[in-house]
Amino acid sequence: MNEKLYHIKQLFFFDSLNSEMLNIIDSISRVVKYPKNSILYYENDTNNKIFFLVSGLLKVYKIDKFENEIFLYNIHKNSLISELTTLDNNIIHCFSNAEFMEDSTILEVDFLEFKAQFLSKNILNTEFINEILSKTQQLHCVVNRELVFDATAKVAFTLCDDLEMFNTLKRTEVSFMLHIQPETLSRVLKKLKRSSIINIENSIVTILDKKLLQNIYNGGLL
Repeated sequence: MNEKLYHIKQLFFFDSLNSEMLNIIDSISRVVKYPKNSILYYENDTNNKIFFLVSGLLKVYKIDKFENEIFLYNIHKNSLISELTTLDNNIIHCFSNAEFMEDSTILEVDFLEFKAQFLSKNILNTEFINEILSKTQQLHCVVNRELVFDATAKVAFTLCDDLEMFNTLKRTEVSFMLHIQPETLSRVLKKLKRSSIINIENSIVTILDKKLLQNIYNGGLL
């Protein structure tokens, strides 16, 4: 098995394909490795490929008019990266910036060939729709986090949604990402720990009561 086919088989997206179909994906794609802190694309870029994250971590963000970074969400391994709004166009427009947070591996698939060989034949359509719906849900979460949640709800949601990322980043990086002061983050974490919702040991957070944590950003009070 060649290296590219091995990476393709690592993606759940292609689990339903037989060997012949996997070989077609192999023929219309390429694998690219990116180092940490490199950029996959910038907002307003265009391309004719769909990207899948085989391994690594990708940060998606926008830049406001004051040149401030607005964090949107992270993309983890085994996920579709590309932001698609239509299948009628062979050019994919990028609506945000994407930066690798660790060394990563990408599968690039020719979009025109993918549509012709698979989507036009009703192959992988369900998987494709599910990935797009998942991205829509991510954007709903962004709206809540930025426009609805207070500081406690932001922290609670982030802990539930991406505990591994929270524990990997420095606290200053997390507070910057959530647009709250480091002192506020520290205060919220202490409050959650006093309430026996989380535990913190050697700066590593573990969740003790996930239901209570979810209640915080679902309308409950702490």
